[in-house]
Amino acid sequence: MAPVRKSIYLSGPIMDAHEGEAREWREAAKRLLGEHFRILDPMRRNFVDRQVDSANEIVEFDLQDVRDADIILVNYCKPSIGTAMEVFHASHNLGKFVVSFSPFTFKDCSAWMVRFSTKILPDLESACDYLVTHFVKVKE
Repeated sequence: MAPVRKSIYLSGPIMDAHEGEAREWREAAKRLLGEHFRILDPMRRNFVDRQVDSANEIVEFDLQDVRDADIILVNYCKPSIGTAMEVFHASHNLGKFVVSFSPFTFKDCSAWMVRFSTKILPDLESACDYLVTHFVKVKE
């Protein structure tokens, strides 16, 4: 029986981000991690921000992905209310392992992101290497 792959939710700014910007890093993460993990990408849904009839759905679907994920991978490239709330909920309320990557130095990071990220690394590639190293069972 094949081992069950852990799942990773891709958290990061979507609202007010150029669509390519929000998708690009997620596509790169899928290429780097897809062989080893099941990826939960919120961009797979086609919602439009700031539409009253989809706002509750957007939040609830994202929260469901956070609940379903084993690990949260966070692009902390700029302040984002939604991203911060996902990180807090995942870490504080659900006890999830949260790996963030950020161009910010430690002194420039929000204390909240530092407190509720299990690990903060300087870039996506380092974060993906960290996840594979620590969460993929080595074949003997």
